[in-house]
Amino acid sequence: MGLADKAKNAAQDAAGKVKETLGDKTDNDDLKAEGKADQAEASVKKTGEGIKDAFKG
Repeated sequence: MGLADKAKNAAQDAAGKVKETLGDKTDNDDLKAEGKADQAEASVKKTGEGIKDAFKG
């Protein structure tokens, strides 16, 4: 996994956590769900990159 990909995934995960927390604090279920979705997407990307790297050798 390239450094740029790692940084993008980490940023997306962090942004998702912020959105989820903000949504929770403001009782905004849509924002909270969006934050969880961002975190899940970052996790899937991280897993995919890890698998790709494992096959690269």
